Amino acid sequence: MSETISLAASPGQPRATPRSYEVRTYGCQMNVHDSERLSGLLSDAGYHPAEAGAQADVVVFNTCAVRENADNRLYGNLGRLKEIKREHPGLQIAVGGCLAQKDRDTIVQRAPWVDVVFGTHNMGSLPALLERARHNAEAQVEILESLEQFPSTLPTKRESAYAGWVSISVGCNNTCTFCIVPSLRGKEKDRRPGDILAEVEALVADGVIEVTLLGQNVNSYGAEFRDRGAFAKLLRAAGQIEGLERLRFTSPHPAAFTDDVIAAMAETPSVMPQLHMPLQSGSDRILKVMRRSYRSSRFLGILDRVRAAIPNPAITTDIIVGFPGETEEDFQQTLDVVEQSRFAQAFTFQYSRRPGTPAADLPDQLPKEVVQERFERLVALQDRIAREENEKLIGSEVEVLIAEGEARKADSGRLSGRARDNRLVHVALPEGASAPRPGDMVTTRVTAAGSYFLLADDTNHYQLRRTPAGDAWDRRQADSCGVPAPGTSVSASGGATMLGMPAIRTRG
Repeated sequence: MSETISLAASPGQPRATPRSYEVRTYGCQMNVHDSERLSGLLSDAGYHPAEAGAQADVVVFNTCAVRENADNRLYGNLGRLKEIKREHPGLQIAVGGCLAQKDRDTIVQRAPWVDVVFGTHNMGSLPALLERARHNAEAQVEILESLEQFPSTLPTKRESAYAGWVSISVGCNNTCTFCIVPSLRGKEKDRRPGDILAEVEALVADGVIEVTLLGQNVNSYGAEFRDRGAFAKLLRAAGQIEGLERLRFTSPHPAAFTDDVIAAMAETPSVMPQLHMPLQSGSDRILKVMRRSYRSSRFLGILDRVRAAIPNPAITTDIIVGFPGETEEDFQQTLDVVEQSRFAQAFTFQYSRRPGTPAADLPDQLPKEVVQERFERLVALQDRIAREENEKLIGSEVEVLIAEGEARKADSGRLSGRARDNRLVHVALPEGASAPRPGDMVTTRVTAAGSYFLLADDTNHYQLRRTPAGDAWDRRQADSCGVPAPGTSVSASGGATMLGMPAIRTRG
């Protein structure tokens, strides 16, 4: 079902010159990847990315509905754009993603200067809705109740030359009481394995050496076509693609995490020694109320089996503090599980009451001050554990994929990137050494550690390996300056726009 309603006027007429765009992203990795698709759609429609610091002609908000402050941030930013729009009459504002799917016409009621609202199931409609809003001089709200087309068939403008996201499924079949995602993303729909592998091959052909497989519950992949072993098979098959050096996935669900997946991780060299395994709570009583279909003993057992099969994996998690009815004893059980789990990192959240979720109506909602105090205790514990685990790595050798956007201050003399286990590493360069490009690999030795980073200042053990990903980064830099690199062909926007499934090189 689709609804299109006219609620507000949008001043301004189409311009003769190409219009610029900016996409602002909130939320999870799935939203980050969706934003790449929105950028690809706009680039393919003739828009171009706005220059840094310049006001874009089109501002798109790709929203999240999981956390309460997502609403506040969106409407705060929309309020600031109201004044900017008065100064730029041609400016268009579009709101999409999970919050748009949930709130629908509420957005233009609260912010009538918004031009377009679209949902999670019809991202591909964005260019047409923008054009319709300009032509009709009124806001367009279009929300579909089911998926229009699998998002991976849409054009994608990747942010990174060396790393890529690949969705293997969308939606979720679970009923966690704190989560609104299933009602916004719909039931799980799985892609065919051949389509997924073709997309990974296309990325590698374009210079990508690291791929992350995405799904709301990534390890339940295959449920739609009734193959319980599909995810392990997919890991093994992707691991055979020549040129793919690093393969990751997120996020799995503990209830569906099986030993065949652990075996595939251990036996596939390109699968990285890293696992994100959401705990949510260490209390079995709270897990039951959350409708998380596992208990703490199963969770810890998975970690034990992963560590037995894979040397020194970095395990990260998600934890919610202050779920309705959580007692001090429940919270202490969470602290106990965290102590035993020895997480490399924990993404900790204070419970946020979300209308439309079963947990929002539960009794015993906790006072803010209680939740805050528990949150601070948990963070302090995890900070200590993370530092202790990182300090164990001092003196060890690490292979670092140099990245953009994660460097320390310019005067530190270091570049930054991710180790195989996804730990952040700041690398010192030997005096006079050629600087690695984003996408190149550096092998070095850890000299110091903090809770959430490693330092590698031992320049005597520094080795640089240039990669096809670094070459791809070079080409992108040349293209962005209007000087195409030899042998390349990209979109007019200057970035790498992939139109659905690109052609695959034949393997001999």
